[in-house]
Amino acid sequence: MGNLPANSKENLSTANAQIEIADGIAVIKISGDWLVSDKRPDSDTIIGKLPPDAREIKFDASALGKFDSALICFLLKIYDASIERKTALSLASLPESAVSLLNLATAVNIKTNESKNYHNKNIFHEVGTHTISTLQKVKQQLAFLGEFTMAFCNIFRLRSRFMASDLMKAVQRSGPNALLIVSLISFLVGLILAFVGAIQLSKFGSTIYIADLVGLAMVREMGAIMVAIVMAGRTGAAFAAELGSMKVNEEISAYRTFGISPMEFLVLPRMIALVLMFPLLTIFADLTGIIGGFAIAWGMFDINYESYLAHTANFLDLTQCLAGIGKSVVFGIIVAMVGCMKGMTCGDSAEDVGLATTSSVVTSITLIVVADAIFAVLFNIFGI
Repeated sequence: MGNLPANSKENLSTANAQIEIADGIAVIKISGDWLVSDKRPDSDTIIGKLPPDAREIKFDASALGKFDSALICFLLKIYDASIERKTALSLASLPESAVSLLNLATAVNIKTNESKNYHNKNIFHEVGTHTISTLQKVKQQLAFLGEFTMAFCNIFRLRSRFMASDLMKAVQRSGPNALLIVSLISFLVGLILAFVGAIQLSKFGSTIYIADLVGLAMVREMGAIMVAIVMAGRTGAAFAAELGSMKVNEEISAYRTFGISPMEFLVLPRMIALVLMFPLLTIFADLTGIIGGFAIAWGMFDINYESYLAHTANFLDLTQCLAGIGKSVVFGIIVAMVGCMKGMTCGDSAEDVGLATTSSVVTSITLIVVADAIFAVLFNIFGI
């Protein structure tokens, strides 16, 4: 630990602390060597001698010798006592190294003589704090949307700047690398739909309509929704974590310093990749789900694949297929937008990155369900 110039061994003195009171100011005179290995005054005894009505506590360290963490512990207890009593604390006469260590221990700047302002929080304070915080978040999100809109328009003006390699990397991560998990989820969803439908249809001897049920459910609803949910938890969260970490490490600030737009260089490639891959993943999910339905139809009711595929092809039309693919584009925009927004607007700590990642997944899934409900109403109005 830090110390003052070492005294000779012959001049070593025992640690001591005395209190003098004058005009409402308590002065703690510290002398001797404050070392962990040596005997020193009990801090609770010293604190007990402090007058409760003192308006300020000061130190006199003119006779202080060597010190280590023993002195810091003593000062920390005096500091806690001053906070508890709402008494101003002055550290002016203490060695600079001791003050620095005490600042680290308390994680606040206590070099000033002003006491910390404490107040009791009530419901109005909490409501006001949350309102201000919400308005700040809305402001950040609107600023993000505005900046993204300008960056997106620059694509059509041929002024957008991002690396093709970054776009291809994002396409690889958002598309081919996601095929395995999308295949597994879609196959199981198709299998479950077929199994649940078969239980009811078998009562009427209409098990062949399993193909119609699974095909319609996967193409119109489940294919796009399951891809969106999987990608929100997989890719959207990854976008939020990556951009959030870059913000914490001030990499995004470095981009701006060099005149590079983070929106164009970081957000646009991810957005374009996800929007391009969502329809393809949805088509793949639809086919995989239909195969899952066929596994139940063939395994439980001996329906051959010619009959199953013929029923599926006859029941589905291009409008229904395009309806599901169109929804997938909107879902892709939601997942990419939310993931990038949460990452770009997160705080400056590791905890904030974790919160942004979690919030990205929850917000994306919520907006996906809301968007799907809106599509259901619109499709019903237009008879799709």
